[in-house]
Amino acid sequence: MQIKQLSLQGVYLITPDIYPDNRGYFFETFNIDKLLKENIFPANISFCQDNESFSRQGVIRGLHFQKDPYAQGKLVRVPIGKVIDVAVDLRKDSPNYGKYLLQKLDDVSKEMMWIPKGFAHGFAAIKDSIFSYKVSGKYMPSHDSGVRWDDPSLNIPWPITNLIISDKDRKLPLLEELSL
Repeated sequence: MQIKQLSLQGVYLITPDIYPDNRGYFFETFNIDKLLKENIFPANISFCQDNESFSRQGVIRGLHFQKDPYAQGKLVRVPIGKVIDVAVDLRKDSPNYGKYLLQKLDDVSKEMMWIPKGFAHGFAAIKDSIFSYKVSGKYMPSHDSGVRWDDPSLNIPWPITNLIISDKDRKLPLLEELSL
Protein backbone atom coordinates (compact mmCIF):
# COMPACT_ATOMS: atom_id res chain seq x y z
CA MET A 1 0.00 0.00 0.00
CA GLN A 2 1.38 3.39 -1.00
CA ILE A 3 0.19 6.59 0.67
CA LYS A 4 0.74 10.03 -0.80
CA GLN A 5 0.00 13.39 0.83
CA LEU A 6 -1.94 15.51 -1.68
CA SER A 7 -1.79 19.29 -2.11
CA LEU A 8 -4.12 20.03 0.82
CA GLN A 9 -2.74 19.17 4.27
CA GLY A 10 -4.44 16.07 5.68
CA VAL A 11 -5.82 14.73 2.37
CA TYR A 12 -4.16 11.51 1.19
CA LEU A 13 -4.25 9.28 -1.86
CA ILE A 14 -4.02 5.59 -0.98
CA THR A 15 -2.93 3.15 -3.66
CA PRO A 16 -3.53 -0.46 -2.70
CA ASP A 17 -1.27 -3.37 -3.55
CA ILE A 18 -3.19 -5.40 -6.14
CA TYR A 19 -2.45 -9.10 -6.56
CA PRO A 20 -3.57 -10.32 -9.99
CA ASP A 21 -3.50 -13.93 -11.13
CA ASN A 22 -5.24 -16.08 -13.72
CA ARG A 23 -8.49 -15.95 -11.73
CA GLY A 24 -8.63 -12.15 -11.47
CA TYR A 25 -7.20 -10.08 -8.62
CA PHE A 26 -7.25 -9.47 -4.86
CA PHE A 27 -6.58 -6.35 -2.81
CA GLU A 28 -7.40 -4.97 0.61
CA THR A 29 -9.96 -2.18 0.44
CA PHE A 30 -9.35 -1.33 4.10
CA ASN A 31 -6.79 -2.28 6.72
CA ILE A 32 -6.97 -0.12 9.84
CA ASP A 33 -3.60 -1.27 11.20
CA LYS A 34 -1.73 -0.30 8.03
CA LEU A 35 -3.49 3.06 7.79
CA LEU A 36 -2.97 3.90 11.47
CA LYS A 37 0.71 3.00 11.11
CA GLU A 38 0.99 5.69 8.41
CA ASN A 39 -0.52 8.30 10.78
CA ILE A 40 -3.07 9.60 8.31
CA PHE A 41 -5.97 9.08 10.74
CA PRO A 42 -6.29 10.29 14.31
CA ALA A 43 -5.27 7.43 16.63
CA ASN A 44 -8.80 7.22 18.06
CA ILE A 45 -10.59 7.03 14.69
CA SER A 46 -13.67 4.90 14.45
CA PHE A 47 -15.59 4.30 11.26
CA CYS A 48 -19.27 3.91 12.06
CA GLN A 49 -20.93 3.68 8.67
CA ASP A 50 -20.27 2.56 5.09
CA ASN A 51 -22.20 4.33 2.31
CA GLU A 52 -22.60 3.66 -1.38
CA SER A 53 -24.21 5.64 -4.18
CA PHE A 54 -24.73 5.08 -7.87
CA SER A 55 -24.36 8.09 -10.15
CA ARG A 56 -25.01 8.32 -13.84
CA GLN A 57 -22.45 9.94 -16.11
CA GLY A 58 -22.76 13.72 -15.71
CA VAL A 59 -23.90 13.71 -12.08
CA ILE A 60 -22.27 16.11 -9.65
CA ARG A 61 -22.81 15.37 -5.96
CA GLY A 62 -21.73 17.89 -3.37
CA LEU A 63 -20.07 19.79 -1.98
CA HIS A 64 -21.19 18.25 1.35
CA PHE A 65 -20.00 18.24 4.95
CA GLN A 66 -21.36 18.07 8.48
CA LYS A 67 -20.84 20.89 10.95
CA ASP A 68 -19.12 20.33 14.29
CA PRO A 69 -19.48 18.55 16.60
CA TYR A 70 -20.66 15.98 14.04
CA ALA A 71 -17.99 16.54 11.40
CA GLN A 72 -16.97 13.43 9.46
CA GLY A 73 -13.79 12.16 7.90
CA LYS A 74 -14.35 10.11 4.75
CA LEU A 75 -12.38 7.30 3.15
CA VAL A 76 -13.68 7.21 -0.44
CA ARG A 77 -13.25 4.90 -3.41
CA VAL A 78 -14.88 3.98 -6.74
CA PRO A 79 -15.34 0.20 -7.18
CA ILE A 80 -17.08 0.69 -10.55
CA GLY A 81 -16.69 3.64 -12.90
CA LYS A 82 -14.70 6.85 -12.86
CA VAL A 83 -15.14 10.12 -10.97
CA ILE A 84 -13.29 13.32 -10.36
CA ASP A 85 -13.33 13.69 -6.59
CA VAL A 86 -13.20 17.14 -5.00
CA ALA A 87 -12.13 18.19 -1.50
CA VAL A 88 -12.46 21.81 -0.34
CA ASP A 89 -10.62 23.00 2.77
CA LEU A 90 -13.09 24.66 5.15
CA ARG A 91 -10.78 24.84 8.16
CA LYS A 92 -10.81 28.54 9.07
CA ASP A 93 -7.31 28.35 10.60
CA SER A 94 -5.81 26.62 7.54
CA PRO A 95 -3.56 28.48 5.12
CA ASN A 96 -5.48 26.55 2.43
CA TYR A 97 -8.94 27.73 3.53
CA GLY A 98 -11.21 27.88 0.46
CA LYS A 99 -8.79 25.95 -1.74
CA TYR A 100 -9.72 22.69 -3.44
CA LEU A 101 -8.11 19.70 -5.06
CA LEU A 102 -9.33 17.41 -7.81
CA GLN A 103 -8.41 13.73 -7.87
CA LYS A 104 -9.41 11.03 -10.36
CA LEU A 105 -10.69 7.86 -8.71
CA ASP A 106 -11.66 4.84 -10.78
CA ASP A 107 -12.08 1.10 -10.92
CA VAL A 108 -8.76 0.62 -12.75
CA SER A 109 -6.30 2.13 -10.25
CA LYS A 110 -8.51 1.23 -7.26
CA GLU A 111 -7.05 4.25 -5.45
CA MET A 112 -8.78 5.65 -2.39
CA MET A 113 -8.74 9.11 -0.87
CA TRP A 114 -8.85 10.12 2.79
CA ILE A 115 -10.66 13.40 3.37
CA PRO A 116 -10.44 14.49 7.02
CA LYS A 117 -12.91 16.48 9.07
CA GLY A 118 -13.03 20.12 8.07
CA PHE A 119 -13.44 19.57 4.33
CA ALA A 120 -16.40 19.78 1.99
CA HIS A 121 -16.54 16.86 -0.42
CA GLY A 122 -18.12 16.13 -3.76
CA PHE A 123 -17.52 14.41 -7.05
CA ALA A 124 -18.40 14.42 -10.74
CA ALA A 125 -19.24 11.10 -12.42
CA ILE A 126 -17.21 10.85 -15.64
CA LYS A 127 -18.80 7.45 -16.32
CA ASP A 128 -21.70 5.66 -14.66
CA SER A 129 -20.15 5.00 -11.24
CA ILE A 130 -20.59 3.37 -7.89
CA PHE A 131 -19.08 5.50 -5.15
CA SER A 132 -18.29 3.88 -1.80
CA TYR A 133 -17.11 5.51 1.41
CA LYS A 134 -16.55 5.01 5.10
CA VAL A 135 -17.40 7.84 7.50
CA SER A 136 -15.94 8.55 10.92
CA GLY A 137 -19.11 10.06 12.38
CA LYS A 138 -22.83 9.45 12.37
CA TYR A 139 -25.01 11.39 9.97
CA MET A 140 -26.89 14.14 11.79
CA PRO A 141 -29.48 15.87 9.58
CA SER A 142 -29.43 18.93 11.85
CA HIS A 143 -25.73 19.46 11.08
CA ASP A 144 -25.83 18.59 7.38
CA SER A 145 -24.41 21.39 5.25
CA GLY A 146 -22.58 22.13 2.06
CA VAL A 147 -21.19 24.63 -0.41
CA ARG A 148 -22.70 25.17 -3.83
CA TRP A 149 -20.92 23.18 -6.53
CA ASP A 150 -20.63 26.24 -8.81
CA ASP A 151 -19.46 28.77 -6.18
CA PRO A 152 -17.59 31.44 -8.18
CA SER A 153 -15.10 32.03 -5.34
CA LEU A 154 -13.98 28.39 -5.67
CA ASN A 155 -14.14 28.31 -9.48
CA ILE A 156 -13.87 24.51 -9.61
CA PRO A 157 -13.29 23.33 -13.20
CA TRP A 158 -15.83 20.51 -13.23
CA PRO A 159 -14.80 18.22 -16.10
CA ILE A 160 -18.26 17.48 -17.49
CA THR A 161 -21.09 19.11 -19.40
CA ASN A 162 -24.82 18.26 -19.44
CA LEU A 163 -24.78 18.25 -15.64
CA ILE A 164 -27.23 16.37 -13.45
CA ILE A 165 -27.49 18.09 -10.05
CA SER A 166 -30.04 17.59 -7.27
CA ASP A 167 -32.32 20.43 -6.18
CA LYS A 168 -30.74 20.20 -2.72
CA ASP A 169 -27.24 20.75 -4.13
CA ARG A 170 -28.42 23.63 -6.34
CA LYS A 171 -29.70 25.41 -3.21
CA LEU A 172 -26.56 25.05 -1.07
CA PRO A 173 -25.02 28.34 0.10
CA LEU A 174 -21.93 29.99 -1.29
CA LEU A 175 -18.73 29.73 0.76
CA GLU A 176 -19.02 33.36 1.89
CA GLU A 177 -22.54 32.67 3.22
CA LEU A 178 -21.47 29.78 5.47
CA SER A 179 -21.39 30.08 9.21
CA LEU A 180 -18.80 27.55 10.32
